Amino acid sequence: MDTNPPALSGFSGFSWRAAAWVMAAVALVLTLAGVLVQLRLPAEWQPHPPLSPDFGVALTFPLTGAFLVSQRPRLSIAWLICAGGLLGSGNVASMALMFHWASQGDMRAAFVARAVQLVCWAVAGLMLAVLVPLYSPTGTLSSRRWRVVVVLGTVVTLAEIVLGLLRPDPDLADYLWPAVIHNPLQVRVLAPYYGTLWEILQYAVQVCVVAALASLALRLRRADPVTRRQIAWPLSVFALYVVLYVLGEAMWVPATVVTALIPFAILFAALRYRLYGIDTVISRTFVTAGLLVVVGAVYFGVGAASSLFVSGYHQVAGLAAALFAGAFFQPLRRALQRVVDRALYGPVGDPALLAERLTQEVRRADPADALASVVTVVREGLAVSGVAVEITDGRPRYVESGHIGPSPREVPLVWHGEPVGRLLVGRPGVTRFAAAHDERVLATLLPYVADVAHAVRMAADLQRSRERILAAREEERRRLRRDLHDGLGQTLGAMAMTLNMARVSLTRSPAAADGLLRDLRVGMDAVAGDIRELVYGLRPPALDDLGLAGAVRALTEETLPAGGSETEQGGMAPVDVAVRVEGDLAGLPAAVEVAVYRIVQEALNNVRRHARATRVRVEVVRTAEAEPGGGELRVRIADDGIGLPARLRAGVGMSSMRERAAELGGSCTVTAPDIGGTVVEARFPLTA
Repeated sequence: MDTNPPALSGFSGFSWRAAAWVMAAVALVLTLAGVLVQLRLPAEWQPHPPLSPDFGVALTFPLTGAFLVSQRPRLSIAWLICAGGLLGSGNVASMALMFHWASQGDMRAAFVARAVQLVCWAVAGLMLAVLVPLYSPTGTLSSRRWRVVVVLGTVVTLAEIVLGLLRPDPDLADYLWPAVIHNPLQVRVLAPYYGTLWEILQYAVQVCVVAALASLALRLRRADPVTRRQIAWPLSVFALYVVLYVLGEAMWVPATVVTALIPFAILFAALRYRLYGIDTVISRTFVTAGLLVVVGAVYFGVGAASSLFVSGYHQVAGLAAALFAGAFFQPLRRALQRVVDRALYGPVGDPALLAERLTQEVRRADPADALASVVTVVREGLAVSGVAVEITDGRPRYVESGHIGPSPREVPLVWHGEPVGRLLVGRPGVTRFAAAHDERVLATLLPYVADVAHAVRMAADLQRSRERILAAREEERRRLRRDLHDGLGQTLGAMAMTLNMARVSLTRSPAAADGLLRDLRVGMDAVAGDIRELVYGLRPPALDDLGLAGAVRALTEETLPAGGSETEQGGMAPVDVAVRVEGDLAGLPAAVEVAVYRIVQEALNNVRRHARATRVRVEVVRTAEAEPGGGELRVRIADDGIGLPARLRAGVGMSSMRERAAELGGSCTVTAPDIGGTVVEARFPLTA
């Protein structure tokens, strides 16, 4: 039940949280008092056995119940745990006081303590062993049919209390303690039947406890995958507790430990905290138990057989048994692990095996095809309805296997701090645990998926770069063809006609021939200018004439003539320009020289047109590494102008600077420092 009863709804959540913590504090005081009193009892008055599951209840149930109430005050199972833990603490304290007063000879007080102990013990058992499993983990019964178990458990508990209060005094000869605690409410006529009736009631209690466990198991079978994991925690611990409880007093010590773990399992289930580790616990438990049983059987079997054949040589028998058991250990562990993994996860099993399969799929195909294989492997391994990968700027951008549904789980894919896309996980299947939402599994798989997504992005970037290079090359060829055909071609054709006309006119009209030759001379000057423009478009001539350092200085003087930049009113303002060149710039690749020249040119044009700066610094620095010709070329253009606009939109010039640097494996950034102005910085790696 997720809501409070009407009678409780008038109180604030804080009041109920405070009440729960008060109950926990009282329970803690009662438990400590009971333990201290029991430790000081005479040896002949010590309880038999001295440790029972009630101590596990008293130690952990009150505090975990109060914490669960503070987190979920409307959850009825939280109040069952809290109240049951308080009664368990009362059971421990009243039992210790009963023996204390009996050892002092105060049998009346001992009887009162025994009556309180009986009520606390019976009601706490009903709440914690029957009602808590029935109402776990949601606070409601799985169906109305289980009300029969609630009614039966309540009736049996009342019968236990009544029968215990009417218990006839036992014979001192059969009594475990020095004196009988007299029961003034005893009914002597029950003496011949008391033991049988009490045993029947205990069997009835066991039936109710097993039925409550069966209710939890059936709820697990019919639940959705996420709720299955929520139920699996308390079901596992309750199942172990029921086994130890049915075995009787001989298993009370381990039963006490398991009892102390029950509220933590319920706490995890109710709060859904780290639920997805239960499959690991179950897996390791089955594997460990199988190893202990089989290896132990092999060891003792081989040891017994060796003793028969090598009689008198016990050391040889022990060595043979150890060798055989060790030989069986590793293959058996792998076989058991495969069986358990197949039962929990399907054919893929362990996340490490799933990651290995992903690696194999990636090796067999190129990035684009590998992405489809990875998505399929992840979907099959996690047993979900669908898995999709969405890659930023990738080709393909979206790959899906199965159907992820309208509201998939989104998991970011990050490659070395760089977001590369998203992993979309659909709803988990209905046939096994919700492994798709297991953080442990996803943490194992995400690096592999992110690697493939990054590879797809890199392949797409490489393809786009090739397309841009091809398009730029063809566009440059088209421009050259157009300029040569429409410009130089027509001009040269006209010059040839002029030469023919001059030759015809030379003998008949020298004056006309002279005019034609003058026109031809003008045309030749125009052709020379066109050729210079074509050559300049291919590579700035200043780079060949002056070198990179001289070309940058000349470009600075040309772009900012007389040291000026445009003002807001359209005039020219004086600018202090300084160029610093450091390192040997000789022998640089031609492509690097052109890229540096064009970046400096674009940056200086922006300074002249937009910056309204008074000082500009241009730096070209080459750093040398150990290898000859290696290192890095760094270009920096800084001004003290107005800086970048609040909403920067990368134009053609800024994009071209970045593309020129990226084409050569470098980078180009445009930033606005806190002190003002703009800084354009480009870096080019220089290999030997």
